[in-house]
Amino acid sequence: MNIAKNPSGTPPKAVVIGGGIIGVCCAYALLRQGFGVSLIEKDRPGYAASFGNSGSIGLASVPPLGMPGMLKDVPRMLLDPRHPLVVRWRHLPTAAPWLLQFARNLSPARVEAISSARAALLAHAGTAYDSLLAEIGRPELIYCRGLIFAYESEASFAGDRAGIDLRRRHGIEAHEMSGAQLRELEPAISDRAVHGVYYPIVRTATRPLDLTEAILGAFVVRGGRVLHEEVRGMETGPGGVEHVVTDVARHQSDLVVLAAGAWSRGLARMLGEKFPVIAERGYHVMVSDPAAAPAVPVVSGDWHVAITTMTHGLCISTMAEFAAIDAPPDHANALRVCQGAAGLIRGLELNVASRWMGSRPSTPDSLPIIGRSARHRNVIHAFGHGHLGLTFGAVTADIVANLARDEAPDLDIAPYRPDRRFDGSSSARAH
Repeated sequence: MNIAKNPSGTPPKAVVIGGGIIGVCCAYALLRQGFGVSLIEKDRPGYAASFGNSGSIGLASVPPLGMPGMLKDVPRMLLDPRHPLVVRWRHLPTAAPWLLQFARNLSPARVEAISSARAALLAHAGTAYDSLLAEIGRPELIYCRGLIFAYESEASFAGDRAGIDLRRRHGIEAHEMSGAQLRELEPAISDRAVHGVYYPIVRTATRPLDLTEAILGAFVVRGGRVLHEEVRGMETGPGGVEHVVTDVARHQSDLVVLAAGAWSRGLARMLGEKFPVIAERGYHVMVSDPAAAPAVPVVSGDWHVAITTMTHGLCISTMAEFAAIDAPPDHANALRVCQGAAGLIRGLELNVASRWMGSRPSTPDSLPIIGRSARHRNVIHAFGHGHLGLTFGAVTADIVANLARDEAPDLDIAPYRPDRRFDGSSSARAH
């Protein structure tokens, strides 16, 4: 896009829809590129999926959500009331097409291809945040102490072997440890851990909301607009989307970035586009006054629970719940899973200070959707990041800024293009 000023002498107008970490990073990046940017968020920025995650900048998260051989274990997972994978039965007819595409991505060849695409994006994710936080003067919002995966049995450790080896094949440093070695590295880990893997590359946000709000604050200080409105439609013309229509006003748009997370699927339908993005819901509990708080974030390999010390308390996050995006939360089920993992930390009692639920925007191939719309040239899609929204915030914004200027990004973005086949059945269609 030519970002020369409009005939009126004003910068071209960009509208970013979505006020989570992805949308906020994109809005800031476009402002730096010379656009006049309006960020539209129907709720409070940073309070959806970006708020309640584990805080991990998961630079070791090469393996996709689904691994080879997983399909045979799914019935057992769904029938186990203590397992974090949940499909609400009323939602099953809606989720079935997504789950079918997900199953087609479980072959070894597909997992290798998806992992390579994730690794390529992860290779840029850390440096993108380094540059962004240095520019806004807030580098302390992300620290690097690595991540521990702790296992309570030989069986659970062996069950993760494929993921450990997959990371290593993509250059991720992984230190396998005995339970005693784990406790030397992180004394808060209890005797229940018999094995572990330490990934030193992983970084952590001191508090996800603080990270989002710091970038948003820099955006506003530099002249960006935040509009607390709800998008109701988009008016198109020969050049694409000409106006974004909200419950308050019509906003002229030379460029539109759709970055509304799990709500992006419905918004894309306004443009005549369908994407297999599903609301995969996560939960957390904040624990007050823990007897011991790990300095190194810990993930339970048995319970699939992340335990992270944040500036406002101990965050225990879990669940992959497939349900309608507006379905009421099931905090009791999430608490049962968290209680199962709590014994990994010495003396931890779940004195719950607060609870939270949010919807991740997940795709069947565990890859985000980043690229120009196939139908409207002035629309850029930036959603579908699944469990890695926080991780991919800054690097996604860099790609969006490149596309907005019609410049080639620093990496091949073909695996993330919106018009790809999400089940891997054929190569991406041409624009």
